[in-house]
Amino acid sequence: MYLRFPSYMMANTIQKQTHFLSFPQYAVVGASKDQSKFGTKVLKWYIQRNKPVTPVHPSDDELEGIKTIRSLTDLPNPTETAVSIITPAKITIDLLKQVKDLSIPAVWCQPGATDVACVQYINENGMSDRVLFEGECILRDGDGVLQASM
Repeated sequence: MYLRFPSYMMANTIQKQTHFLSFPQYAVVGASKDQSKFGTKVLKWYIQRNKPVTPVHPSDDELEGIKTIRSLTDLPNPTETAVSIITPAKITIDLLKQVKDLSIPAVWCQPGATDVACVQYINENGMSDRVLFEGECILRDGDGVLQASM
């Protein structure tokens, strides 16, 4: 069964996706050395499209040949960085708090990265205009958004 969204919601989603992919820098939280994990697939998506991306990982020094940072707080330019989140919801909630504190302008929570508590936090903190969290997937939607914005 597919969910159908009203056209105004789809337009809003496309606008948020276009906005997200307009930033000069990206970060991915949830990539690992495990090639089968979606976080790593998302990191590779950015690399394959020559997007400047920084993996965020608490213990690995390098992923896919790129030096990692330990936390979003280590981003050199958080206000110019769009962040993809591919983590369990219990981790995502803390990341959303960092996003708010750092004024990160755009976040794409991949499917499965949020739960009711995350959505509540997003809505209660006025972040719904800058956070994609309703099942949008960069692996599915990203190329179409990039092509449409050219």
